[in-house]
Amino acid sequence: MTTLHAFAKVNLSLRVGPMGDDGFHPIQSLVQSIDLDDEVTVELADADSMTVEGDASVPADESNLAWRAVDAVRQHLAGDRRLAVNVVKRIPSSAGLGGGSADAAAALVAAAGLLGGTRSLVEAIAPTIGSDVPVCLIGGTLWMEGRGEMLRPAQVGRDYFVALATANFALSTAEVFRTWDALGGPVGPGVAGGALPPTLRGEEPLINDLTPAAIAIRPEFGDWMHEVATGWGQQVIMSGSGPTVIGFFASLDEASDAAAMVPARFAAGSAPIDRGWDGRTGGTLPPPPWGVV
Repeated sequence: MTTLHAFAKVNLSLRVGPMGDDGFHPIQSLVQSIDLDDEVTVELADADSMTVEGDASVPADESNLAWRAVDAVRQHLAGDRRLAVNVVKRIPSSAGLGGGSADAAAALVAAAGLLGGTRSLVEAIAPTIGSDVPVCLIGGTLWMEGRGEMLRPAQVGRDYFVALATANFALSTAEVFRTWDALGGPVGPGVAGGALPPTLRGEEPLINDLTPAAIAIRPEFGDWMHEVATGWGQQVIMSGSGPTVIGFFASLDEASDAAAMVPARFAAGSAPIDRGWDGRTGGTLPPPPWGVV
């Protein structure tokens, strides 16, 4: 049995380009892993099973990204082995925090460790599972480009903590992108200068181009963002396709206190970290952090 922590990510910046002939939008995103985590367990079993604890909205079937990841490893290595996968959810779903992708990345590592796979196999499978899986597999502070498969280290320090607040509804990533197209590809609001921690000012402005689309789908989201920003005394940035927003604070206590004052589906303070997963891997895989090769 292998149990790993699967860490959430936040998009500190997300720039989006027009949809290409392949049906995908090229992106450039500054991504940071944070210490909010799910727990993913994979073990050999007499029969296949997929279970999820902590969030009834997450499917416990073959559509779950963690199961798809485990099954992909099995097909490459040992198609007749039976596996049991259990995910304990703490990362809110449909929130722009990469919870499903983080689970998939950890499940890839755990399955490969159990079945004798290699790091190169895991890295080859990751982009076939989902666009955010490669960045969650490597973790830390990264620039993500293309369809999510192009990664490079970001020379950014971690002299800050983040407050997270997720609005009381879900947003479909596909719908947000479709709406962004329908709106003509607007540029999102930016955060720059003294509104950013010193270590992030070299990357300014931080912009999420999907913000106008998220607000167009749920106009109350714009009002709620304004309420959060007013309460925190700073501009906020939407992560991913929403509806989570983040703010920057000097300490974890300050971030946690700020999160606690927000009416939200989920709210917490969190710290940036240098990895996308952690735990005892077993098998042939080296421990994290892996870094970008």
